[in-house]
Amino acid sequence: MKIRKLLFCAAVALMSLTSCNQTQEIAYIHDAQRDSAMTMQGQFSGGIQANDLLSIYVESETPESTIQFNQETNKIAVSNGQVMNPGSSAVSGYLVNHDGDIIFPVLGKIHVLGMTHNELAQHIEQQLISEGHITDPVVTVKLMNFRVCILGDVNRPGQLVVPGERLTIFEALSMAGDLTIYGQRHNVTVIREENGLRTIGEIDLSSQTVFDSPYYYLHQNDVVYVEPNMRKKKNAERDPMVMTYISSAVSVISVMSSVFYYWILSRYYLNR
Repeated sequence: MKIRKLLFCAAVALMSLTSCNQTQEIAYIHDAQRDSAMTMQGQFSGGIQANDLLSIYVESETPESTIQFNQETNKIAVSNGQVMNPGSSAVSGYLVNHDGDIIFPVLGKIHVLGMTHNELAQHIEQQLISEGHITDPVVTVKLMNFRVCILGDVNRPGQLVVPGERLTIFEALSMAGDLTIYGQRHNVTVIREENGLRTIGEIDLSSQTVFDSPYYYLHQNDVVYVEPNMRKKKNAERDPMVMTYISSAVSVISVMSSVFYYWILSRYYLNR
């Protein structure tokens, strides 16, 4: 009896440990202390890149002086992130060319590659003042085509186009319907291309270290890949018909067992 109890306790303990490990595998930031505060690291903008579509709006206490800077000249019409034909009534913006330049009314070509939006706004304001166009300009710069790509074991993989330029890895994954139960949370891959340099980083969504990662804030055109866990990989390696064969074999064995049982039962009553 004691041996049976010991074996039973050991089995329960093993099941508890297994269950705990499986829970941690699918839990987010399980090691973070609740009701705690920490300083945020990193930045959510990597600067203006080629193919960015910018909205640039100039304001002043004398609205008539801003008309020529807010006109449709040199703009590209877009709808849902797609470039459309000139003259479209869709929202328009300034497309950054491959050299990192935009053509701004009156001021002409401006090299914007690597600038933050605030830096570009200040640059345009200073140029408008120094050239005597406007004495009190207020310039607003916004990104219109912020997009990232989500691939792998998420419920809705695809391209995400969001307003603004601030997007965390958790926000992006929630927009993709979250990871599937098979998604690997310990090593989510982020591929980033900026200023001619491609970097490949990893994020551990199960740990609070995710908040210190340079990939916590996603940048324009980032690609996020969620790798399948070992369970799914092993299932993929198996013959898809194996489970069908096993199910059929179990059914046959079950039928044969039933027949054999009733045969034994009938022999027993006949011999009484």
